[in-house]
This record gives sequence, C-alpha cells and structure tokens, in this order.
Amino acid sequence: MTGYRQEGLPRGVHRGVPSPHLTLVVTVDEPLRMAAHADPRQPPGSFDALVGGLHTRPALIAQEGRQSGVQLALTPLGARALLGAPAAVIASWDLDLTDALGAPAVELIERVRAAPDWPDRFRGVEEVLLRLVRDRAAIAPEVAEAWRLTTRSYGRLRVDEVARRVGWSSRHLGERFRAEIGLTPKEAGRVARFHRARGLLLRRVGAGGSADLAALAAFCGYADQAHLSREWRALTGLPPSRYLAAEIGFVQDSRTVAAASSTA
Repeated sequence: MTGYRQEGLPRGVHRGVPSPHLTLVVTVDEPLRMAAHADPRQPPGSFDALVGGLHTRPALIAQEGRQSGVQLALTPLGARALLGAPAAVIASWDLDLTDALGAPAVELIERVRAAPDWPDRFRGVEEVLLRLVRDRAAIAPEVAEAWRLTTRSYGRLRVDEVARRVGWSSRHLGERFRAEIGLTPKEAGRVARFHRARGLLLRRVGAGGSADLAALAAFCGYADQAHLSREWRALTGLPPSRYLAAEIGFVQDSRTVAAASSTA
C-alpha cells in the first residue's frame, strides 16, 4: 500500500501501463480523472475511488496540478476474496469502488479523507478491506498455480509447459485462466515480462545508469531489442525511449512529492 502526494504537475496525461496487479486507488482530495481507459469502449470519467482490472493497453490519467491518494496493488488471485467475483469481471475496466464494494467503499473514502496522516489512512483502508475478505477457495488450484508459474517465470515458460505442469490441456487452461484472471496465459506472460523490464529500466536510469535496451532485452527474455521495442509500444503506446522520457519527466516535474508506504 502506498500513499502519494504530487504537486506542481504540468497539465497533461500520465500513462497507467499494464502490470500483473489489479489497482485500487482512493483519492485524498481531488478525484482521479481518467482521460482514456484501457478499454476504449469505456468513456472518460472522474473517480473518488476505483479498482482497475488487468489490461494490455495503456490508460491515460489526466494531470491537473495536484494528485493525492492511497494506492494498492492487488493480486488477481485475491479478487474473489475482496470483490466476490473473479478478476476477469473487471478486465481492462476501471470500476467505481462504490459499484464494486457498496457502502464499505463510502466508509473507506470518508476514512481516508478524514485521517490526519498516512498511518491513519493506511489503518482505515486495512480495517475496512479486511472486514470484506471472503473465502477464496473457489479459485481452481490449477489456475492459481498457472498464474504463479507464468508470472514468476516472467513469461519464459511456454503455455504448453505451464499446462503440462498443472495437468491440463493448453486449450482448457486458456479457457479457465482467462475466465478467472481476465487475460490469456500468453498475455499474462507478456505483461509480467514487461513489468519486470520496466521496473529494471526505471531503477537503472533513476540511479544514473544508461538505458541499455539490448542488454535489458536479453536479460528479460525478449528475442532481441526489436522485440522489446515492439512489445513496449504495444503495451504502453510509446517506444521505450519516448516512454522513458515521459516517465522521468513526470517524476521531475513533481516539484513537491510526499509519499509513504505500508507493508501490512
């Protein structure tokens, strides 16, 4: 769980890129305005709180000077426990948290906004969400294991090998996996590999290192740099160099940044 406050942002958009997590956001003051969602069928909108599903296209978040809130990264294997439905229900979609949770979402927003500091905000989020946790036994163990194999290998394991290890055919695995997670096993592997590559690249450049894309591609399991670049453009809408410039600029343009985190 992370708390963020960013001020002095120039007007524009920030890219919400694919990751192997569902995203839950509760704003502290200004609503989160989505200029474009991962699914182009969903119209732009503003949210006091939302939960976003797994996706393979970027979402565009409007920057309007100030953003503040609490953000959680949720495993799709826990979607049933919290939402009472599989992660696939909100794949590529951003759902208003009140539509997902009902009255507890209203309580959650009120507690986050009334809290005097980050520890109290985190405590409020934990208390409300823990009350909602349901039995997660409905997830097929084969799907859960396939998700772990796919994401922990960062997409290096072929789908047929994952299927062999869980004891299903590739076709049956694909159907059950997508019905639960919202992505196919191949898409999940692509997202996991990209998520790793993105994290490594941002940390390396942030520490003053060079953006050696050829070395990054080899390390993360891409066929070559061209393969990495194609995947990057497909998942973010930008080639790596332009995405990196935009992402580093987003951080540098935040003249006042306050953040906190909780490992609970």
